[in-house]
Amino acid sequence: DDLDPLMQEPGVRVQIVPTGRPLPVEAGLILLPGTKSTRADLAHLRAQGWDIDIAAALRRGARVLGLCGGYQMLGRTVADPQGLEGPPGTDPGLGLLDVETVMAPDKRVTLTRGQHPASGTEVTGYEIHLGRTEGPDRARPLFQIEGRPEGAVSADGRVMGSYLHGCFTADAFRAAFLSALGAAAGPGDYEAGIEATLDALADHLARHTDAQALLAIARTRA
Repeated sequence: DDLDPLMQEPGVRVQIVPTGRPLPVEAGLILLPGTKSTRADLAHLRAQGWDIDIAAALRRGARVLGLCGGYQMLGRTVADPQGLEGPPGTDPGLGLLDVETVMAPDKRVTLTRGQHPASGTEVTGYEIHLGRTEGPDRARPLFQIEGRPEGAVSADGRVMGSYLHGCFTADAFRAAFLSALGAAAGPGDYEAGIEATLDALADHLARHTDAQALLAIARTRA
């Protein structure tokens, strides 16, 4: 649900770049997604030369958004002193946000609702991550979540990071974010589209599945 709302937009082309290929430096936005091993995946990113591609894309006017682990990668350093995600140690980040991350054993898992201050739009989403991220760029939060600042934005506004997954499911925020990139959002209601898809799937299964026969088989094997 980080990329799917963008994929549903008729005016947006989402390209997932596989290993071994360069990032498209002409992109309007480079999005670094979440990860379960930030330092290891950051090393993989560098091995692909994607750090160089990101810098080139920024020079061409692109924006960069990091979500969760991608947010952590954007900072100056990522430290894991207790070895929670791998061998203990500290690695340099991409240095695109003036923040630092330290991994900690307390894991934040929560549904949240807040606001995007730059556009005044509402957002909803969830957090599921290890680590605390702090630094001067946190003075420009990407979101305000339940009265607290969340995320960080660079001084020029072109690099952004957040722990909030699922933010693009909010139609008004998605439209405002795309407008800032020079792209127009469609008129669709993302949540309504999800419900319609699930209803259609349920109807399809009801038409083509013999539920009573399945229950009978289950009873004989219980």
